[in-house]
Amino acid sequence: MNPGSAAAIFSVAGKTALVTGAAAGLGRAMAEALAENGARVVLFDREAGDLAATAADMTEAGLQVLAIPGDVTDRAQVEDAVAQAIARFGGLDICVANAGISDPDGARLHEMQEDHWRRTLEVNLTGLFHTNRAALSAMVPQGRGKIVNVASMWGHVAPAGLFPRPAYAASKGAVVNLTRELALEYATSGIQVNALCPGFFRTKGRPRSDADARRMAEYTPMKRLAEAAEIKGSLLYLASSASDFVTGASLIIDGGVTAG
Repeated sequence: MNPGSAAAIFSVAGKTALVTGAAAGLGRAMAEALAENGARVVLFDREAGDLAATAADMTEAGLQVLAIPGDVTDRAQVEDAVAQAIARFGGLDICVANAGISDPDGARLHEMQEDHWRRTLEVNLTGLFHTNRAALSAMVPQGRGKIVNVASMWGHVAPAGLFPRPAYAASKGAVVNLTRELALEYATSGIQVNALCPGFFRTKGRPRSDADARRMAEYTPMKRLAEAAEIKGSLLYLASSASDFVTGASLIIDGGVTAG
Protein backbone atom coordinates (compact mmCIF):
# COMPACT_ATOMS: atom_id res chain seq x y z
CA MET A 1 0.00 0.00 0.00
CA ASN A 2 1.32 3.45 -0.95
CA PRO A 3 1.97 5.18 2.39
CA GLY A 4 0.72 8.47 1.00
CA SER A 5 -2.50 7.08 -0.47
CA ALA A 6 -5.93 7.78 0.95
CA ALA A 7 -6.31 4.08 1.73
CA ALA A 8 -3.15 4.14 3.85
CA ILE A 9 -4.00 7.41 5.58
CA PHE A 10 -7.39 6.11 6.71
CA SER A 11 -6.15 2.62 7.54
CA VAL A 12 -6.28 1.23 11.07
CA ALA A 13 -4.81 -2.13 10.06
CA GLY A 14 -2.70 -3.66 12.80
CA LYS A 15 -3.94 -1.20 15.41
CA THR A 16 -5.54 -2.18 18.72
CA ALA A 17 -8.73 -0.40 19.74
CA LEU A 18 -10.97 -0.36 22.80
CA VAL A 19 -14.63 0.55 22.29
CA THR A 20 -16.90 1.01 25.30
CA GLY A 21 -20.64 0.53 24.93
CA ALA A 22 -19.79 -1.76 22.01
CA ALA A 23 -22.58 -4.33 22.33
CA ALA A 24 -25.20 -2.49 20.31
CA GLY A 25 -26.16 0.72 18.55
CA LEU A 26 -23.52 3.19 17.47
CA GLY A 27 -20.92 1.47 19.65
CA ARG A 28 -21.32 -1.71 17.66
CA ALA A 29 -21.20 0.19 14.37
CA MET A 30 -17.98 1.93 15.38
CA ALA A 31 -16.40 -1.33 16.57
CA GLU A 32 -17.34 -2.90 13.23
CA ALA A 33 -15.80 0.01 11.33
CA LEU A 34 -12.48 -0.45 13.09
CA ALA A 35 -12.44 -4.25 12.81
CA GLU A 36 -13.57 -4.25 9.17
CA ASN A 37 -10.60 -2.03 8.40
CA GLY A 38 -8.02 -4.24 10.05
CA ALA A 39 -7.96 -3.26 13.72
CA ARG A 40 -8.04 -5.68 16.63
CA VAL A 41 -10.96 -4.51 18.71
CA VAL A 42 -11.67 -4.97 22.40
CA LEU A 43 -15.43 -4.79 22.94
CA PHE A 44 -16.46 -3.54 26.41
CA ASP A 45 -20.05 -3.35 27.61
CA ARG A 46 -22.11 -4.06 30.72
CA GLU A 47 -24.78 -5.93 28.69
CA ALA A 48 -23.06 -9.30 28.66
CA GLY A 49 -25.64 -11.08 26.51
CA ASP A 50 -25.68 -8.47 23.74
CA LEU A 51 -21.90 -8.24 23.96
CA ALA A 52 -21.47 -11.97 23.43
CA ALA A 53 -23.85 -11.90 20.45
CA THR A 54 -22.01 -8.98 18.86
CA ALA A 55 -18.63 -10.64 19.40
CA ALA A 56 -19.94 -13.88 17.89
CA ASP A 57 -21.28 -12.08 14.81
CA MET A 58 -18.02 -10.22 14.28
CA THR A 59 -15.89 -13.31 14.82
CA GLU A 60 -18.03 -15.24 12.33
CA ALA A 61 -17.38 -12.43 9.84
CA GLY A 62 -13.64 -13.03 10.24
CA LEU A 63 -12.97 -10.00 12.42
CA GLN A 64 -10.51 -10.02 15.31
CA VAL A 65 -12.25 -9.08 18.55
CA LEU A 66 -12.03 -9.65 22.29
CA ALA A 67 -15.21 -9.24 24.35
CA ILE A 68 -14.89 -8.08 27.96
CA PRO A 69 -18.07 -7.54 30.00
CA GLY A 70 -17.81 -4.59 32.35
CA ASP A 71 -19.18 -1.25 33.51
CA VAL A 72 -17.44 2.06 32.81
CA THR A 73 -18.51 3.36 36.22
CA ASP A 74 -16.23 0.76 37.81
CA ARG A 75 -12.68 2.08 37.53
CA ALA A 76 -11.05 -1.28 38.17
CA GLN A 77 -13.06 -2.99 35.43
CA VAL A 78 -12.05 -0.36 32.88
CA GLU A 79 -8.39 -0.58 33.89
CA ASP A 80 -8.57 -4.36 33.63
CA ALA A 81 -9.99 -4.11 30.11
CA VAL A 82 -7.07 -1.92 29.04
CA ALA A 83 -4.64 -4.32 30.71
CA GLN A 84 -6.21 -7.24 28.85
CA ALA A 85 -5.98 -5.36 25.56
CA ILE A 86 -2.28 -4.77 26.12
CA ALA A 87 -1.63 -8.32 27.25
CA ARG A 88 -3.49 -9.81 24.27
CA PHE A 89 -2.44 -7.41 21.51
CA GLY A 90 0.68 -5.66 22.78
CA GLY A 91 -0.59 -2.12 23.21
CA LEU A 92 -3.51 0.26 22.83
CA ASP A 93 -3.64 2.61 19.85
CA ILE A 94 -7.27 3.75 19.76
CA CYS A 95 -9.85 4.31 22.49
CA VAL A 96 -13.48 5.08 21.68
CA ALA A 97 -15.23 6.20 24.87
CA ASN A 98 -18.78 5.64 23.74
CA ALA A 99 -20.73 4.21 26.70
CA GLY A 100 -23.54 6.52 27.71
CA ILE A 101 -27.17 6.86 28.77
CA SER A 102 -29.84 9.54 28.60
CA ASP A 103 -32.17 10.96 31.23
CA PRO A 104 -34.57 8.11 31.97
CA ASP A 105 -37.74 10.16 32.35
CA GLY A 106 -37.33 13.28 30.22
CA ALA A 107 -38.32 15.54 33.10
CA ARG A 108 -37.51 19.21 33.40
CA LEU A 109 -34.83 20.02 35.97
CA HIS A 110 -37.15 20.99 38.85
CA GLU A 111 -39.04 17.72 38.39
CA MET A 112 -36.02 15.49 37.91
CA GLN A 113 -35.16 12.84 40.46
CA GLU A 114 -31.73 13.32 41.97
CA ASP A 115 -30.73 9.69 41.48
CA HIS A 116 -31.50 10.00 37.74
CA TRP A 117 -29.23 13.05 37.55
CA ARG A 118 -26.44 11.28 39.41
CA ARG A 119 -26.66 8.08 37.37
CA THR A 120 -26.56 9.91 34.02
CA LEU A 121 -23.49 11.89 35.03
CA GLU A 122 -21.87 8.83 36.58
CA VAL A 123 -22.06 6.92 33.29
CA ASN A 124 -21.58 9.74 30.78
CA LEU A 125 -18.89 11.74 32.56
CA THR A 126 -17.28 9.70 35.33
CA GLY A 127 -17.32 6.59 33.12
CA LEU A 128 -15.62 8.56 30.37
CA PHE A 129 -13.07 9.84 32.92
CA HIS A 130 -12.24 6.25 33.89
CA THR A 131 -11.94 5.25 30.23
CA ASN A 132 -9.78 8.19 29.20
CA ARG A 133 -7.50 7.89 32.22
CA ALA A 134 -6.88 4.18 31.69
CA ALA A 135 -6.27 4.66 27.97
CA LEU A 136 -3.97 7.63 28.45
CA SER A 137 -1.95 5.72 31.03
CA ALA A 138 -1.22 3.18 28.31
CA MET A 139 -0.69 5.68 25.49
CA VAL A 140 1.65 8.16 27.16
CA PRO A 141 4.55 5.71 27.61
CA GLN A 142 4.29 4.56 23.99
CA GLY A 143 4.13 8.16 22.73
CA ARG A 144 1.09 7.78 20.48
CA GLY A 145 -2.64 7.23 20.52
CA LYS A 146 -6.08 8.31 19.39
CA ILE A 147 -8.91 9.00 21.82
CA VAL A 148 -12.41 9.54 20.45
CA ASN A 149 -14.90 10.71 23.06
CA VAL A 150 -18.48 10.24 21.95
CA ALA A 151 -20.41 13.32 22.98
CA SER A 152 -23.54 14.51 21.15
CA MET A 153 -24.90 17.41 19.15
CA TRP A 154 -26.60 18.16 22.49
CA GLY A 155 -23.15 18.94 23.84
CA HIS A 156 -23.26 22.07 21.67
CA VAL A 157 -26.93 23.09 21.69
CA ALA A 158 -29.79 22.47 24.11
CA PRO A 159 -32.25 19.62 23.49
CA ALA A 160 -35.12 21.34 25.32
CA GLY A 161 -36.43 22.72 22.03
CA LEU A 162 -37.49 19.15 21.29
CA PHE A 163 -37.52 17.46 24.70
CA PRO A 164 -35.99 18.19 28.12
CA ARG A 165 -32.76 16.28 28.85
CA PRO A 166 -30.93 18.36 31.49
CA ALA A 167 -28.54 15.68 32.75
CA TYR A 168 -27.69 14.46 29.26
CA ALA A 169 -27.08 18.01 28.02
CA ALA A 170 -24.88 18.82 31.01
CA SER A 171 -22.84 15.64 30.71
CA LYS A 172 -22.30 15.86 26.95
CA GLY A 173 -21.36 19.54 27.16
CA ALA A 174 -18.80 18.52 29.77
CA VAL A 175 -17.46 15.79 27.48
CA VAL A 176 -16.92 18.34 24.71
CA ASN A 177 -14.93 20.66 26.96
CA LEU A 178 -13.02 17.85 28.70
CA THR A 179 -11.98 16.74 25.21
CA ARG A 180 -10.56 20.21 24.55
CA GLU A 181 -8.73 20.14 27.87
CA LEU A 182 -7.19 16.73 27.22
CA ALA A 183 -6.23 17.74 23.69
CA LEU A 184 -4.05 20.51 25.12
CA GLU A 185 -2.68 18.41 27.97
CA TYR A 186 -1.47 15.69 25.59
CA ALA A 187 -0.71 17.75 22.47
CA THR A 188 3.02 17.11 22.79
CA SER A 189 2.61 13.44 23.73
CA GLY A 190 1.71 12.14 20.28
CA ILE A 191 -1.91 11.65 21.37
CA GLN A 192 -4.89 13.24 19.65
CA VAL A 193 -8.13 13.65 21.61
CA ASN A 194 -11.29 14.53 19.70
CA ALA A 195 -15.05 14.34 20.17
CA LEU A 196 -17.59 12.70 17.90
CA CYS A 197 -21.00 14.36 18.25
CA PRO A 198 -23.85 12.40 16.69
CA GLY A 199 -27.34 13.66 16.05
CA PHE A 200 -30.33 11.40 15.52
CA PHE A 201 -29.36 7.91 14.41
CA ARG A 202 -31.60 4.91 13.87
CA THR A 203 -30.38 1.88 15.84
CA LYS A 204 -32.02 -1.20 17.32
CA GLY A 205 -34.70 0.05 19.71
CA ARG A 206 -34.09 3.70 18.85
CA PRO A 207 -36.09 5.80 18.35
CA ARG A 208 -38.49 4.25 20.81
CA SER A 209 -41.56 4.88 18.63
CA ASP A 210 -42.58 5.90 15.13
CA ALA A 211 -43.89 9.15 16.59
CA ASP A 212 -40.47 9.93 18.08
CA ALA A 213 -38.83 9.12 14.76
CA ARG A 214 -41.12 11.53 12.94
CA ARG A 215 -40.43 14.31 15.46
CA MET A 216 -36.68 13.80 15.19
CA ALA A 217 -36.75 13.74 11.39
CA GLU A 218 -38.85 16.89 11.28
CA TYR A 219 -36.41 18.62 13.67
CA THR A 220 -33.46 17.70 11.42
CA PRO A 221 -32.88 19.97 8.38
CA MET A 222 -32.15 16.94 6.19
CA LYS A 223 -35.57 15.58 7.24
CA ARG A 224 -34.34 12.10 8.05
CA LEU A 225 -32.52 10.08 10.67
CA ALA A 226 -29.06 8.68 9.98
CA GLU A 227 -28.48 4.95 9.76
CA ALA A 228 -25.94 3.49 12.19
CA ALA A 229 -23.43 2.70 9.42
CA GLU A 230 -23.23 6.41 8.58
CA ILE A 231 -21.05 6.99 11.63
CA LYS A 232 -18.31 4.68 10.38
CA GLY A 233 -16.50 7.15 8.12
CA SER A 234 -16.33 9.87 10.75
CA LEU A 235 -15.02 7.43 13.33
CA LEU A 236 -12.32 6.14 10.97
CA TYR A 237 -11.19 9.70 10.28
CA LEU A 238 -10.65 10.43 13.98
CA ALA A 239 -9.13 7.01 14.70
CA SER A 240 -6.63 6.97 11.82
CA SER A 241 -3.59 8.97 10.74
CA ALA A 242 -5.95 11.11 8.64
CA SER A 243 -6.48 13.20 11.79
CA ASP A 244 -2.87 13.38 12.99
CA PHE A 245 -2.96 17.20 13.00
CA VAL A 246 -6.47 17.39 14.50
CA THR A 247 -6.95 17.57 18.25
CA GLY A 248 -9.56 19.14 20.52
CA ALA A 249 -12.10 19.13 17.72
CA SER A 250 -15.77 18.20 17.76
CA LEU A 251 -16.96 16.41 14.64
CA ILE A 252 -20.72 16.96 14.54
CA ILE A 253 -22.82 14.52 12.51
CA ASP A 254 -26.36 15.80 12.84
CA GLY A 255 -27.93 16.40 9.44
CA GLY A 256 -27.68 20.15 9.99
CA VAL A 257 -29.36 20.57 13.41
CA THR A 258 -26.60 22.70 14.93
CA ALA A 259 -26.12 24.76 11.75
CA GLY A 260 -29.26 26.75 12.44
